[in-house]
Amino acid sequence: MDDFQVDVLVVGAGNAAACAALAARETGASVAMLEAAPEEERGGNSTYTAGAMRVVFHGVEDLVQLYDLTEDEKRDVDFGKYTADEYLDDMGRVTNYRCDPELTDILIGRSFETLKWMRTKGVRFQPSYGRQAFKVNGKYKFWGGLAVEAWGGGPGLVDLEHKAAVKAGIPIHYQTAAVSLIEEDGVVRGVIARHKGRKVRIGAKAVVLACGGFESNAEMRTRYLGPTWDLAKVRGTRFNTGAGINMALAIGAKAHGNWSGGHAVGWDMNAPEFGDLEVGDNFQKHSYPLGIMVNANGVRFVDEGADFRNYTYAKYGAVILSQPQQFAWQIFDSKVLDRLRDEYRIKRMTKVRADTIEELAKKLEGVNEEQFLKTIKEWNAAVMTEVPFNPAVKDGRSTRGLAVPKSNWANTIDEPPFEAYAVTCGLTFTFGGLKITNQGEVESTDGPPIPGLFAAGELVGGLFYHNYPGGTGLVSGAVLGKLAGDGAGRYVKDRN
Repeated sequence: MDDFQVDVLVVGAGNAAACAALAARETGASVAMLEAAPEEERGGNSTYTAGAMRVVFHGVEDLVQLYDLTEDEKRDVDFGKYTADEYLDDMGRVTNYRCDPELTDILIGRSFETLKWMRTKGVRFQPSYGRQAFKVNGKYKFWGGLAVEAWGGGPGLVDLEHKAAVKAGIPIHYQTAAVSLIEEDGVVRGVIARHKGRKVRIGAKAVVLACGGFESNAEMRTRYLGPTWDLAKVRGTRFNTGAGINMALAIGAKAHGNWSGGHAVGWDMNAPEFGDLEVGDNFQKHSYPLGIMVNANGVRFVDEGADFRNYTYAKYGAVILSQPQQFAWQIFDSKVLDRLRDEYRIKRMTKVRADTIEELAKKLEGVNEEQFLKTIKEWNAAVMTEVPFNPAVKDGRSTRGLAVPKSNWANTIDEPPFEAYAVTCGLTFTFGGLKITNQGEVESTDGPPIPGLFAAGELVGGLFYHNYPGGTGLVSGAVLGKLAGDGAGRYVKDRN
């Protein structure tokens, strides 16, 4: 690979990067993408996702603009709706109202139109039956504001976006990691990259950084997130090492957002250090609202039913990491086993099964057996069994008298067989990153944007603090990617 010149250079090759590249290409600019990974691991964290997309819609008449539905589906499925006000309420509530108001307005206001635009590029969507709908009285009912997912999950999304890039004449250079930005007189003019160990100089009139956060960098995790975060598993790519963020900070970019926070979930305790594309997102274990979780001491430590899974899963990984020995067991009985999500049926997982609670207690590796049995006894006595159980709504089926209550979906654990799944913390992405304008430009510590530098995706800070509404990551990547691509394309056109 030799030195070359291009109008817009996009660093990264995931969802945000692809949307940025496609949007910039629409302006008439020549565009290229750099991917640090080899082709078989392409796409950053996007490839590892399940593909959920949190988007504003007002009913089935909007959804049919994103995916095809049969007449039976239109009539018999309760898709619900998800308004801009509900989206804003969810973003505010889960981030303790710290989310950047301008970025949040852009995310919400452009979510539906951006997905429609993606569809014109060949990206396909589908209803998220497997993860976001329960059958109630024989009818599918969607819950938690999510009714859309990428066809084929994350791998399908990346495949279709890369096909669109190739069709648009956008080359993707694999095993080519950006090392530093080329800056002349305060203006970004390209990047120095490393291709299979050899340094290459790539000139560009505008650069879009869309190469992820720093979750795969154990040193940065420990420095910014704190002690024990070096022990967390990484759910996705091993290539998100914070390089894009560090390159920008080195030339005076402004840091922004929740640098001590990240999207962290319950993840199989024996999963590998980084994501495995053969398993994808299925090391996650997100049916905890239907059961209870206990730590090594044999006690519960969190309200498993505080809210729908969509609004708690991204913060409970950090809670698990803070437990003794950084693990927990999820406990279920036969009343809910048929409702467990698909990821509970894969071959590679840490699972035990027993016909009595006493037998189960002996199989829970690392757990105080005596205290666990006491916890189960107290739990069963506390469940408000007089309240009807309904997993599709916040049913108010709670507990009485426990130090750690469960607010919804509480069931006694007394009907065999019993199953338990061991989980630890799986870190998805980090929340801290760069400050951008409403045109996708990277701001400087002095205030004004850095000429020629744009950013999108997980390395943009300010959207998420402490927590995250499920399905927002891919949509924010797409929205901010298109924003940055549009901005970079206009910037080049204005200077030609």
